[in-house]
Amino acid sequence: MSTPPQDQTPVVAAHAPDEPLWRPDPAAAAATQIVAFQAWAAEHHGAPAAPLAPVADDATAAARYAALHAWSTEDPDRFWTAVTQWFDVRFATPPQTALADAAMPGARWFPGARLNYAEHALRFGEDPAHAERPAILHLDETSTEPLTLTWAELRRQVGSLAAALRAQGVGPGDRVGAYLPNIPQAVVALLATAAVGAIWTSCAPDFGARSVLDRFQQIEPVVLFAVDGYRYGGKDFDRTDTVAELRRELPTVRAVVHVPLLGSPAPEGALHWDDLTAGDESPVFEPLPFDHPLWVLYSSGTTGLPKAIVQSQGGILVEHLKQAGLHLDLGPEDRFLWYTSTGWMMWNFLVAGLLVGATVVTYDGSPGHPDTSALWQVAARSKATVLGTSAAYVVASRKADLHPGRDLDLSAVRCLGTTGSPLPPDGFRWIYDEVKPDVWLASVSGGTDVCSCFVGGVPTLPVHLGEIQGPCLGAAVESWDVKGAPHTDAVGELVVTKPLPSMPTGFWNDPDGVRYHDSYFDMYPGIWRHGDWITVTSRGTVVIHGRSDSTLNRQGVRMGSSDIYEVVERLPEIAESLVIGLEEDEGGYWMPLFVVLAPGAVLDDALRTRIRNSLRSELSPRHVPDEVIAVTGLPHTLTGKRIEVPVKRLLSGTPLEQAVNPGSVDNLDHLRFFEQLGRDRRA
Repeated sequence: MSTPPQDQTPVVAAHAPDEPLWRPDPAAAAATQIVAFQAWAAEHHGAPAAPLAPVADDATAAARYAALHAWSTEDPDRFWTAVTQWFDVRFATPPQTALADAAMPGARWFPGARLNYAEHALRFGEDPAHAERPAILHLDETSTEPLTLTWAELRRQVGSLAAALRAQGVGPGDRVGAYLPNIPQAVVALLATAAVGAIWTSCAPDFGARSVLDRFQQIEPVVLFAVDGYRYGGKDFDRTDTVAELRRELPTVRAVVHVPLLGSPAPEGALHWDDLTAGDESPVFEPLPFDHPLWVLYSSGTTGLPKAIVQSQGGILVEHLKQAGLHLDLGPEDRFLWYTSTGWMMWNFLVAGLLVGATVVTYDGSPGHPDTSALWQVAARSKATVLGTSAAYVVASRKADLHPGRDLDLSAVRCLGTTGSPLPPDGFRWIYDEVKPDVWLASVSGGTDVCSCFVGGVPTLPVHLGEIQGPCLGAAVESWDVKGAPHTDAVGELVVTKPLPSMPTGFWNDPDGVRYHDSYFDMYPGIWRHGDWITVTSRGTVVIHGRSDSTLNRQGVRMGSSDIYEVVERLPEIAESLVIGLEEDEGGYWMPLFVVLAPGAVLDDALRTRIRNSLRSELSPRHVPDEVIAVTGLPHTLTGKRIEVPVKRLLSGTPLEQAVNPGSVDNLDHLRFFEQLGRDRRA
């Protein structure tokens, strides 16, 4: 087994064992699905016994969840069987067992089983009492009231579109691409694609043509759903030329479906969305093998072509049922809003709300237009009960001095989810001070790679400052030290020691599995290494510190970049920051901090001193940068994540075209600054 270098031991800011920020009401916790599931699974599948009576103390609640989690990872066959029975998964052909082979990679889930994801996403519409309730509520930047799509209407549109796809010769294994924003049509198109057994893939329309082609050319779609444009930040963005380029460069596309978001006429030869969804067809679901591809997601692609990640119909179905139903406690009375785009896996997870009968709230627009409070206003207008956002938006709201709990009616919101990057402790405090003192904060962390969470919310546990509540059921998450051994209360590599059903079945065009193996299993054979620094605390909570592949290593001590961002970006003068650690010739180490200043701020000696003093006092002298450099902006991936590794390569002298895939970055000019700085340092 290979191990990281022995001199890389991380430093992490201490987290005092203080009183929780939030505790669930004991009676409410006892009424959650996860409690009912454990009691039922104890009776039928050997799960640890757990009475349905309320639990009054944190220690008992933690011990009970720890026992359930341990059972879920130690006996995955019975746990995942229990999940399928609890959520009444409809197998057209029943499985022989839940887990036939636990090897990683290569785990074999539910062999022999046949099912269809779309059937489960639409089944709540079969009940006449449920059919006229909203399945999707949609808002955009101009909405005053949500547009409603009922369960009956959703089933009708999916049935009509699936019939139209079949009429175009689309069937199992064909690929369907979508260039659509977060609108109800995207949900309908995904479900129709899944219903016929085709394989879905999507990009948001703010992706340029090259970025889309880098993804879609790999999988060769036969159908392309495309908008004429989109609206964002109060402006219209025409995409007709981009769609024309996609059509030229995707020769496998046999049919283009025009979705006129801006009202443009359909281009020549394109089919019109309204025509394909005008029928009165009931959906017909193709029974598919459990491991049949459902969709292809993509890595960020910052250092080459994006990896085309294949996930299965059955694997996603059971994982999302578990995550939505047990960890978010979502059900038919909920309205589920998560700010996302179709280019991010959280959009795919948003659709999972339908699997448990929740109303999904789609929002197409900027979370900050006309001002930073926009997303909070969407939550108020839609009466969302579960609201998901990013750590960056929470921090931006705090810096904008917003008071959403005071200024808006957020009484319906019972759960606030955050992901995308680690939520700093100040973000935790702000949520409880300014959103709701009784809201359940479900900070989560996972990845596109599994389209789910490794660690996240548990509705029966308290919330501690700066900490994620725990590992998710079925996810055998550990923090490993430099010797490849699990440890607690110290930073290590996030590893997963047992397979999950939603782990990729592989990468597209990777027939021998080499790229897949090298991405996750190269460091620790047979063990999934995710590439994050993580602390598992002695009380079972989790802290994520950032990516381990961009880790700072100073004076033989490794540090997570997110700890530095949390301190620096607390200063009102700093809008955003990026820290890089660069090994130099002759054994030197250069650690610059790049900052984007807030409007009106100046990076003078006084501000530099405040930055250094804050890092020294709140973290350690090792966290103090060698230089603080003001920049006009920082580069991000197209899904909004700040880029560290390519910047490190540019500062090392790597040419831009070798350091990053230009089509995966939101602003190349920001990267050119770092390329020039790298040249200047070597001149």
